[in-house]
Amino acid sequence: MSLLVVGSVAFDSVKTPFGEAKEVLGGSATYFSTAASYFTQVKLVAVVGEDFPETHLEFLKKRGIEFEGLERRPGRTFRWKGEYGYQLNEAKTLDTQLNVFESFRPKLPETYRDASFVFLANIDPELQLDVLKQVKRPKLVACDTMNFWIGGKRDALIKTLGEVDILVINDGEARELAQEFNLVKVAKKILSFGPKILIIKRGEYGALMFNGQTVFAAPALPLENVFDPTGAGDSFAGGFMGYLSQNGTINEASLRQAVIYGSVMASFNVEAFSLDRMRTLNREEIDARYQEFKSLTSFESI
Repeated sequence: MSLLVVGSVAFDSVKTPFGEAKEVLGGSATYFSTAASYFTQVKLVAVVGEDFPETHLEFLKKRGIEFEGLERRPGRTFRWKGEYGYQLNEAKTLDTQLNVFESFRPKLPETYRDASFVFLANIDPELQLDVLKQVKRPKLVACDTMNFWIGGKRDALIKTLGEVDILVINDGEARELAQEFNLVKVAKKILSFGPKILIIKRGEYGALMFNGQTVFAAPALPLENVFDPTGAGDSFAGGFMGYLSQNGTINEASLRQAVIYGSVMASFNVEAFSLDRMRTLNREEIDARYQEFKSLTSFESI
């Protein structure tokens, strides 16, 4: 089944205690698409400027990502610059240049409108709603958001949440959206806005999935080498939605497996800057790490 993603393609400049990368390929839709491409056919909708090199398009093509929906406009591609300290859970934004992304109005090619699975990456919630009006009868819709939209377009965001099945969000943003601190209360409040499922990303502490009846806790894999957490959340979402699209079945078991595959892809993403680790990845490594995750919390009753 096909998977549609609408989001950003960008150039990132990132500094961490372990190195620095300048003007490298980034953006929510790029990380998501790359992670998801190991599981399913991905259709990408985004915008880039005239400075976007063919080498990056070749990379997307090599991963089997369809980019008919990638607009190229006069001007410069979206740029983000950030820095992380040893506490890698949150970046300090040093510079944001929206450039062509500022006037981005997603328009889906006709061949994209029948996508079975849809992921609305971190864009204006009004645009997310507009995208939903362009798709026909998706089997599953998930979205992401951030504190900028939570604070600036709360009403539009809550309206969007009433139209999606799954919200994927980090713990700080979830608390801000729910205006609660306790994550159980947070989940109850957010689910009341409309989503059937809430996934709260907690960085090095793993992820929690709530559906109103059950809670699933996924660990984070202890890693020896962590270079750059940029895009980890988008890679998580890509692995999560990519696996669901590949599987085609949506139930408690498949959702839990998808959370683990999302965690797998995020764990690979942080091992190098930009998409460098995922450029060399193969499905055998992915499945082997999935087994590592399973063994983390496996135990027998005595």
